[in-house]
Amino acid sequence: MRLTRFTDVALRILMRLAVVENEDPPTTREVAAIMQVPYTHTAKVVARLQHLGLVEARRGRGGGLTLTGAGRSASIGGLVRELEGPGDVVECEGSTPCPLRSACRLRGALRRAQEAFYASLDPITVAELVTSPTGPLLIGISSGRPAAD
Repeated sequence: MRLTRFTDVALRILMRLAVVENEDPPTTREVAAIMQVPYTHTAKVVARLQHLGLVEARRGRGGGLTLTGAGRSASIGGLVRELEGPGDVVECEGSTPCPLRSACRLRGALRRAQEAFYASLDPITVAELVTSPTGPLLIGISSGRPAAD
């Protein structure tokens, strides 16, 4: 299974915000620059994360992005399900429907594999993703400096 770029960026934003909680909140533009993602794409992702209650975004002086408690404890499996939306791994009913769709076992097998993928991510939280060694590495990347040992 391959995640969309949107989901990938969303997970990386959440991880980034989880490791900078005790610093000045970064702006969307700063996060976009650090992660080398276009600002417009980052802004769309942040808006979605804010809508889900995972990120708080404040404008103006002293503003920036902060991770909410719900964002810190969010299940990665739940987030990926939410961000990827419903759908099967393969498109059997598209503009040119598959001629095997009425008797094919592949679709069911792939659906079970997709659910197993999500289930393996369900117990993992955003907070767990940024424990050592990942957290210190993210701090080094985000500051442009190597992480302290």
